[in-house]
Amino acid sequence: MAITDQINELKSNFISDLKLVDSKSIDSESIYNKYLGRKGLINTIYPLLSKVSKSDKPKYGSQINDLKIFISDKLNFNKNKISEEDKTFTIDTSLPGNERSIGSIHPITAIINEIKLIFEKIGFSSIYGPEVDSDYYNFEALNIPEHHPARDMQDTFYIDKNILLRTHTSGSQIHFMEKHNPPIRIISPGKVYRNEDISVRSHCLFHQVEGLYIDKNVTFSDLKGTLNYFAEELFGKKIKTRFRPSFFPFTEPSAEMDVYWGLNNESDYRITKGTGWLEILGCGMVDPEVFKSVKYDSKIWTGYAFGIGIERMAMLLYGIEDIRAFYEGDIRFLRQFK
Repeated sequence: MAITDQINELKSNFISDLKLVDSKSIDSESIYNKYLGRKGLINTIYPLLSKVSKSDKPKYGSQINDLKIFISDKLNFNKNKISEEDKTFTIDTSLPGNERSIGSIHPITAIINEIKLIFEKIGFSSIYGPEVDSDYYNFEALNIPEHHPARDMQDTFYIDKNILLRTHTSGSQIHFMEKHNPPIRIISPGKVYRNEDISVRSHCLFHQVEGLYIDKNVTFSDLKGTLNYFAEELFGKKIKTRFRPSFFPFTEPSAEMDVYWGLNNESDYRITKGTGWLEILGCGMVDPEVFKSVKYDSKIWTGYAFGIGIERMAMLLYGIEDIRAFYEGDIRFLRQFK
């Protein structure tokens, strides 16, 4: 049989075998070994070149090499094709993708940001003060001198005799007033600390937003109007509010503001103690003694102040019953606020 006939027969046999690879009756590696391996069929044709004339050797050698390249190309193409098919079958596109865990705004931060936005709309700026402060700024400048009974209301973390962890953010307002002249319209959000037992309803660390407005002819009616606006923005236009007389050393007169939460379920009865009303903040007109501390003339300037507990707001708005959940860092809890 002529070399050309053997080359054509080998090519025809290879094409037939390649169909078996497509039908997965045989794998491509076996076909490779059969034709291109060290003892493959291609290598059985090369010795036939010794039997042809010197002038014909280049022609037949080229035909054998072309067949070798043809087989190699077909096997590589088929290998890539099978690989792509395997990828298709190993990936179930109907399954959900791998979810990447992303962070979220902490509920306390979200409430603070919302409160800041509410007051920014009516001209209040945000200011910040030190969390570690002196006894003077935390107590004395706010009309709470040493041995004042009000100090018993705030069990304080003292670092030494004169330095402490602030028990409210009102000290930030004193720092600000010392450096600025009226009129003033500010809120001071931040962390505060009190030496209290940690329980479902209380913690030694919590957050406040305190507000201060000082100008000429500021009245208690201005205070009520501002806080009613705040309550409507936070809880909705239909919210009911009321003010009850109270006492704070740095305001006179002083009041506590309640919102009507309702008595729609057992939880409402529990958190409002069966009244339907819930205290959300304390407020009042700035005491003239505080103005003396910052050298403001109380005959010219008047003002109001208020303080809002952020954890209580967050617990109300998000239906959270245990304050400790805010500080435990449980990713399952935090993921609810994406």
